[in-house]
Amino acid sequence: MPPTGDVVLRADNLVKHFPLKGRIPFTSGDVVKAVDGVSFELRRGETLGVVGESGCGKSTLARMLVGLERPTHGAVRFSDAVVHEARGGDLRRLRRRIQIVLQDPYTSLNPRRSIREILLQPFEIHPDVLPKSQRLNRVKELLDLVGLDPAVHLDRYPHQFSGGQRQRIGIARALALQPEVIVCDEPVSALDVSVQAQVVNLLKRLQDEFGIAYVFIAHDLSVVRHISDRVAVMYLGKLVETGPGADLYDAPRHPYTKALLSAVPIPEPVGRKQRQRIILAGDPPSPVNPPSGCRFRTRCWQATNTCATTEPPLAGEHPVACHYPLAG
Repeated sequence: MPPTGDVVLRADNLVKHFPLKGRIPFTSGDVVKAVDGVSFELRRGETLGVVGESGCGKSTLARMLVGLERPTHGAVRFSDAVVHEARGGDLRRLRRRIQIVLQDPYTSLNPRRSIREILLQPFEIHPDVLPKSQRLNRVKELLDLVGLDPAVHLDRYPHQFSGGQRQRIGIARALALQPEVIVCDEPVSALDVSVQAQVVNLLKRLQDEFGIAYVFIAHDLSVVRHISDRVAVMYLGKLVETGPGADLYDAPRHPYTKALLSAVPIPEPVGRKQRQRIILAGDPPSPVNPPSGCRFRTRCWQATNTCATTEPPLAGEHPVACHYPLAG
């Protein structure tokens, strides 16, 4: 059952438009509408999975959630603070409570620093968290926590580790300041399948142990199903369906969600024969000039004139942005 604790992170109608190079910003047709009105809540100890095709705005959303991008409109609220309004000491204190695990384990670590230096850095930036005499012991605890031997790995450099080990180091760095929320931006997409399972199981174990809330962003729906309490499906900068993981996977209501799920590999031969694969026609529209009305209508097999003229709101007991949702 999904957690029912306090809301720790809230996105309120988040919008992020990037001006095209050499053009007047923020006029119609002159901006890339990367994220265009995304709202959700994240509760303490919960995992919200965010899925969608490449280019739908997932990584831009992740960067706004931790304050690395400033929204064009809307707000990210972390407990009682607005993330993009925080400055100076307030921003520094906020960074202790919300961290990010980046997508590429090969570029997210400084190649000139040893693992000791990388994991000591958060305590150097936030010196009041731990006395200097206790920091090295804490670094060793962090490595042990993510399954790496401090005696062997502490003074090695990033190039001496595999992709899975590097991602574990990235997770250890995110855990250093004991955050309440970690945003995971496709943390396993660059890893082998067997290593993906190890990292996902590690994240689940750490959540059980420390009560961390995750926003877990991925394009692999089988991975998201394994770790998420709730799932939000994103298409061309908007959420088109949200709901508890089991409900969304067993009875998708948006045609796009159904098409995504039809592409998930099934190990049993009988199941593969029974499933109907949905092939979407064409490529996703440009985020510079998205379609009127429903953004998915240009690829939807049940679109009508209403879909072209009226944008469907994300609404309902099982929220879905569709004028003709599929049977639950």
